[in-house]
Amino acid sequence: MCISELWDRLDSTTKNWLTDNPGCQILPWTMSAKISSAGGGNIDCDQHGQMVLTPEDRAFIAVKANATPDAPGNTGS
Repeated sequence: MCISELWDRLDSTTKNWLTDNPGCQILPWTMSAKISSAGGGNIDCDQHGQMVLTPEDRAFIAVKANATPDAPGNTGS
């Protein structure tokens, strides 16, 4: 299951973390656990409990980060 499919199920803290860290390729286990919970436990994680983001996931998060009014570097234009 990809981030775009889960986005509406994620809590605001998780969404904020993702948009504050749009270049992250491997999510820490704490974020992976939250996302896995939102996905009903159907998220693939590595041996350390970390989720590897696909290029599509990273692109989706980057779009969301750029759409956030207070995103770093976003001038609102």
